[in-house]
Amino acid sequence: MVGRGQVVRHGTLAPAFEGSNPSAPATLLGTAQAGLDTSRSAGGPAVRDVGARTAKEVTRVSHGMARTELRLFSGSAHPLLAQEIADFLCVPMGQARLHRFADTEVSFQIDENIRGMDVFIVQPTSRPVDEHLMELCIMMDAFRRSSAARITAVIPYYGYARQDRKDKPRVPISAKLVANLIVAAGADRVLTMDLHKAQIQAFFDIPTDHLFAAPVIIDYLSRQQFGKVTIVSPDAGGAERARAYAKRLGADLAIIDKRRSSETGAAEVMNVIGDIKGRICVLQDDIIDTAGTIVKAAQALHDQGAERIIACAVHGVLSPPAVDRINASPIERLVVTNTIPHDGERARCPKLLPLSVARLLGQAIRSIHEETSVSSLFV
Repeated sequence: MVGRGQVVRHGTLAPAFEGSNPSAPATLLGTAQAGLDTSRSAGGPAVRDVGARTAKEVTRVSHGMARTELRLFSGSAHPLLAQEIADFLCVPMGQARLHRFADTEVSFQIDENIRGMDVFIVQPTSRPVDEHLMELCIMMDAFRRSSAARITAVIPYYGYARQDRKDKPRVPISAKLVANLIVAAGADRVLTMDLHKAQIQAFFDIPTDHLFAAPVIIDYLSRQQFGKVTIVSPDAGGAERARAYAKRLGADLAIIDKRRSSETGAAEVMNVIGDIKGRICVLQDDIIDTAGTIVKAAQALHDQGAERIIACAVHGVLSPPAVDRINASPIERLVVTNTIPHDGERARCPKLLPLSVARLLGQAIRSIHEETSVSSLFV
């Protein structure tokens, strides 16, 4: 039996959402035209049926979400970022209640009508990763059961992204499992930022918009007037990303060749490839977790004559003992974005400089809602 919500979503008012390029609603268009044509009485003037749509109305329907209202909600992972996005979009935060029972189970209730709305949920799956991931899934299930027209999971930091392949026998591909959970919970679309590997987009069977924080970080670096700058990749895997930064900044490129001990797994710097002596070195990485790799790279640059060392990363996870390591290192400044909240332990780092990506995410949310291109943001 088809429920009322399904009829509204899939036939009577608007077709189901089909990504950024929805198919033409031939059935609806034909119905509207029929309503206009059959209203002509024999020998009399054409009289428009009150139930028929005008051509303008049909056009609006054919553009998917154009007639729905945008609603922005946040989990407990990063409400400050969600509020910044809401301020940029000039929309209020959605009304909902999220709390935990004594046994830590999640309870969530939506306090407003969201039937037929275009819902965006801001929730990075940062530490504690599993709690925030479960919150996101429970929230999406609530919105799906409340007949939201479309649910977009805005995940600035995608946890489990580093477990994206089988690098050892008998291990899971956790990044794919998490993608399956998000889709099963009710997401119609995912908006994320700087995945550890771009191929993770293919783990989702729904439209996925993958943004990059490079414009925010490059804008900051370009305003510093450092002089002779070398962008340094802390390992060979990040060379492509570092090369893109160097090209945009007109800087030189260096790469650190490292090896991992077969016994301890610890990274060991072997060589620095590139000109870094007497230059300002900008170490560029996507994630800084315990900071072991970035600190060893900074020490190698310092030992080989770098004048100043700046470290940049999109996601400042900074799990202990990262803050202590950075504070004791030759790194002068650590530039990160606010995809993850920097409170508690992270706030103890005086070298930390967070840059906001709220505007970038807000622009993407607006484009998705209005069904316009987001390609200009993929820079």
